[in-house]
Amino acid sequence: MRTLHIGLRVADLERSLAFYTALGYTVVGTVPQTEFGSLTMLKLPGDEFVALELVHNPGIGRIDPQGLNHLVIKVESMTGTVADLAAKGVTAEPPSSPDGSQDFWTSWVTDPDGYRIELVQWPVGHADGMSESDFAG
Repeated sequence: MRTLHIGLRVADLERSLAFYTALGYTVVGTVPQTEFGSLTMLKLPGDEFVALELVHNPGIGRIDPQGLNHLVIKVESMTGTVADLAAKGVTAEPPSSPDGSQDFWTSWVTDPDGYRIELVQWPVGHADGMSESDFAG
């Protein structure tokens, strides 16, 4: 068993696509009509599978993201990512190091509907994601 992807309801599909493609996502495909609205499937470079689904139904109106705390995206270089996002008009919060080291960094961006996204640059040698070893000791 594994998590396949997360679906986010968005108010303005074009605005959200501009934001998520600035983050580095690419469109894999779309499903124009479902009971939820249209679905746009996105993945990040290097990912084999869809990680994010944008759900758009113009009849829903305002989006309330309060039930979702945040998404997390791994980046290779926090400095490079923040500079690249700024060049694309996406403002990231100033990076900080949760453990005070020079190679573990986090920053935050907020999408057009208010969803918070944490950007993480793992320390050298860290696995691509969190595991039980992150909580040992």
